[in-house]
Amino acid sequence: MAADDRLEDDELARRLREAHRRVRMLPAADKERIARRYLSICELAKRDPKRAALRLDTFLASLDEPPDTPRSAENTPGD
Repeated sequence: MAADDRLEDDELARRLREAHRRVRMLPAADKERIARRYLSICELAKRDPKRAALRLDTFLASLDEPPDTPRSAENTPGD
């Protein structure tokens, strides 16, 4: 039995792989900062899987949100 076979059933590992796919697809400007957050969650998963799962939930939710542009309502189209 290979080590990866055991991980196939692990929910946290599956979700971490999905997060990795999503981070990999980001534009270069955003990727470094977000990849560091992802790596910190992976490190935490080695020590405290329950806490890592909670942080991963927050992380994935932040990837789903549109970029925050607080002043976009003040700008006119074309600016």
